[in-house]
Amino acid sequence: MTEQASAAQTSAWKRFWNRGGFWRALLLAAVYLGVYELIGFLLGLAVPEGSGLRAEKGSAGDVFFSTALPIILTSVLLFAFAASVGWLRELFARQRLGGHRWMWIALIVVLVINVAALLSIDYEKAGIPLVGTWLLAGLFVGLVEELVTRGFVVNLMRKGGHGEIAVALASAGIFAALHFTNLFTSDQGLGTTLLQIVYTFAFGICMYLILRVTRTLIAPMLVHASTDPSIFLFGAHPAAGNPLSILPALSTYIVIVTGFVLLIVFIVSERRRRRNEVSAPAS
Repeated sequence: MTEQASAAQTSAWKRFWNRGGFWRALLLAAVYLGVYELIGFLLGLAVPEGSGLRAEKGSAGDVFFSTALPIILTSVLLFAFAASVGWLRELFARQRLGGHRWMWIALIVVLVINVAALLSIDYEKAGIPLVGTWLLAGLFVGLVEELVTRGFVVNLMRKGGHGEIAVALASAGIFAALHFTNLFTSDQGLGTTLLQIVYTFAFGICMYLILRVTRTLIAPMLVHASTDPSIFLFGAHPAAGNPLSILPALSTYIVIVTGFVLLIVFIVSERRRRRNEVSAPAS
């Protein structure tokens, strides 16, 4: 292939993604999910559950090979994709669109739950290796899932000319849909999976609002990174007699209520903002 043909192909690749739109966002999320599941499947074959390196389910080795390593490897591919289309700088630059003070509620609610969970874990029972492995896994889960849904999806929706209500709904909706595969890749039932989808949609709305109010993608990444380790470690190794444990125990329902209430407020606020923008030139 000549240098000119290679440059034309690269340019076509960038033009395709820079057109944006919902279907490109959906396609990218689906490819990400497929690659992540494939990496996890291959690692499962190479290092099966119960083997010497991985040990029993729920151990530090199991969490590393089943959760941390697949998401770490996937993150490398995602950053390579972002670099190939020239998005790295714009994804991590200060967001052009800010938020309202009420949006801080999303950040406060999620952080309070996470801190309460971290203070309600029996660390002696969990052990340093498991806690450290979950913190590593959580860091990359927050990085990757927010890069895909609050980074790529938001960017593609905006490039496609969609309004911010559609951007928020697509970002949270695709994020929730990604978790439907848990019905097939875990032993949880349909009812638990559906509740998880509702929770992740509400959580996705909260992360979008955090993106707006902080004006940086790094903020939802860090907040998300503190969520999975705290909730999973609390669920597996709760400390007895800690009154703070009521918050992480009810976190699913607290986040659902918070997310949907804030979504209603956001829709009303965004429609008012759009009306003001339309009427401003006339006045």
